[in-house]
Parts: sequence; C-alpha cells; structure tokens
Amino acid sequence: MARYLLSARQVQVAKEGDTFDGDGLVLRVRGMSAAWLLRYNASSGKRRELGLGSADRGSIEAAGASLTHARKVAEDARDQLACGVDPIDARRREHEAERKAASVEKAQAVGAATTLRGYARAYHEKHVEPLCTIKHAQQWINSIEQHVPASLLNRSIASVTAVDLLDELVPILRKVPETGSRIYQRLATIFNAVVIDGLRLDNPATPICRELHRRVGRRERNNFASLPYQEAPGFVRRLSKAIGNSARCLEFAILTAARTGEARMAEWSEFDRKARTWTIPPAKMKCRERHVVYLGDRAIEVLEGQAGQSETFVFPSPVGRDAPMSNMALLMTLRRLGAKDTTVHGFRSTFSTWANENGIARPDVIEAALAHREENAVRRAYNRSQFLAERRALMIAWADFLAGRPATRAGRDAASGADPVAAAQS
Repeated sequence: MARYLLSARQVQVAKEGDTFDGDGLVLRVRGMSAAWLLRYNASSGKRRELGLGSADRGSIEAAGASLTHARKVAEDARDQLACGVDPIDARRREHEAERKAASVEKAQAVGAATTLRGYARAYHEKHVEPLCTIKHAQQWINSIEQHVPASLLNRSIASVTAVDLLDELVPILRKVPETGSRIYQRLATIFNAVVIDGLRLDNPATPICRELHRRVGRRERNNFASLPYQEAPGFVRRLSKAIGNSARCLEFAILTAARTGEARMAEWSEFDRKARTWTIPPAKMKCRERHVVYLGDRAIEVLEGQAGQSETFVFPSPVGRDAPMSNMALLMTLRRLGAKDTTVHGFRSTFSTWANENGIARPDVIEAALAHREENAVRRAYNRSQFLAERRALMIAWADFLAGRPATRAGRDAASGADPVAAAQS
C-alpha cells in the first residue's frame, strides 16, 4: 500500500476534511484545528481510528516536523498490529495503568500523612460506633489509646511495620493478656481497612500472629473463682434476706445459672411468667444463639418482687431506672455477704460441679442449661429440641437444692438421705 503521499507544503495548506498520506495515515482538518489519525481494521474486522495527536501547521517547517512525527507514531502502531496487539486497546490499558499508579501514589501520600491514632479514631467513628453500644464502643477505642504507646500511635499508618507491632504488643499481652489479645485483633481490623482504602499494600498485623503468641508464651487460663456447692445453700439463704436490687439480681443470676451480663441486662419483654420461661435474645448471648431458661418458684418470686420499678429492666440501677444494674454492684453484694473468694460468674461453676458430681442430669443437658455452645451443628439442633423437659427438671432441682430441700434428679426419684445431694444440704 502506497505511503508518504504528502509533502510539508500539502500538510500546511490542506483544506477542510481528510487528506491521506497512505497506509491509513490521515490528516483531518476541522475548522481551525487539524489532527493526525490512523485508520486500520481490528482483528474483529471492525474499522477503527487511532488518534495520533494534533498537527502543527503554523509554518512549513512545523508542518514538516509534524508530518515526520505522525509517520513515526503510525509506524509504531502498525508494528503493534503486526504483533496482534490493537493499539487503541493498548493505549487504553496504558492510561488505566497510569491512572492506577497515580491513585496508588496519592493514597500512599495520604497514608504517609495519616497517623495510626487518627485512622483508628476515624475507623471507630465510621464502623464501630454505629454497631455497638456506647459502652462497648468506648471500650474499643480506649483499649487502643490507653495501652498502645504514643510513639506507635503517632506514627503514620504507611510507616508501621510488622516488627513495630510485634515489639509493642508483646509487653501488652504479657501484662494484660485478654486486653492485649483484643488490641491485636482490633489493630488487625484497622490495618485491613487501611489496605482496602489503598493507603498501604499490606497488613503488618497478619504475619506476626504466630510469633506474637510464641514470644508471649502459653498462659494458664484460670477459671472464675467459685463457691463450693456445699456452701451455696447457706450463702443463698443469707442472700435472700438482703435487701436491694443488687441482692435480687445476684440471687436471680444464681437461681438461673445465668451469666452476669445476662441477668443484669434482663428485660421484662424477655419473660413469659405463665410459661415460666426467660428467653434471652441472641444479641445478649455469648454464643449469639437464643437461649431459654426455665424458672423455678423462687425465680418467679424474685421477678414479681421487681415489678413496677422500670418499664424496661428487671433489675434497674438505683441511679437511673432506665439503666441496668452495674456489674460492680453485684460484686459488692458478694463482698458484703462475706464471699470474698468467689465471683458472680463463679456460681455457674458451682452449679456445674453440683449437677455433674451428683448426677443430677446428663452432661449434655447441663451444658445446654449453661448455654455452652455445641460445636457439632447436628447435635446442637438435637439438644435444643430434646432437652427441654430435662433442663426444666434440672433448674427445679437446683432451686430445691439452694432452698435446702431434697433435690430431684431429672427423670428420677428424689435423692435419698444417704445421697450426696441430700447430704450436702444437711
């Protein structure tokens, strides 16, 4: 195909429309503007036009230089076509790569100017506060700002390395293991968001997980201090004589073997006094599954005695009827009654030990009553549907034991006088 049909003079004086230089190279004049383009057939058979830039026709020298440049660029495009590459698509990919590179460069500049403290606060405001209670949301950010050294918090998020995190987190985990573990998880979440926002390419918390635990070492997990079950009836007898919402909340927690928070946050809407059940919604449960607690006579009496104090909470705080009882109030009640070596949560262990050692119910039933999650989904569904009668009998037996009455095993006769259950009450 003929090429190089135009001279510099012809480029300078070209009229309105298209003027051809051969092999697809075209000078297009539109009014006062002129530009070069290359026409070609794509591999799909579609006719395409590749823009090659404007044409300078201010002088014959400029027109000649413009023509020479256009021919060179057109030749490069023809070479691409010969290699099976569409020059328009190639140019589009090149521009996209440049755009992404510029975006990454801009994001990294933002990352270099943003401190870990500043980003953590912004993440907390956007993602944590809308989903958590005010108390938990405040604990979330406080755990980071109160334990992570300022020297790290004031570093830019782009400059924090895995070694930096490792060196700062090890002392925290050794001093406050539970809090340190939460801080690590929260920092990992924050840096995941940093990566998603394009402010850095990696999460420095990811590679240190194993090394973090190796350096901290294995730690013993101590159970909550609990009261020997033989002493439980005497304690509950003293507790029943104490006055105040904290005493009633503590008694109710013991009677139902509930977790401290579940009892403190109990709401009237969760109870069916006719069915004698307390249905705790998933959001309040550690395992995030609905849990039904069966109520004995004394538990019902406690509920009836709490009526009229608050429209929402069964055990309202004395400082505000629309707020639940505080955890410290229950702990102080324990201390006033002389139980210095136990915790509120420890009464769940007391219940478990009593029920298991005396064969009050099958282990699976006891675990279900404690709302311990069964990992096997099939067994979990079976337990939920089959243990209803046994769990009700178990909770009645527990209430009888605490009241000093003979405890009846689930599905069996009352414990005899020689039985360890009855003996423990004597």
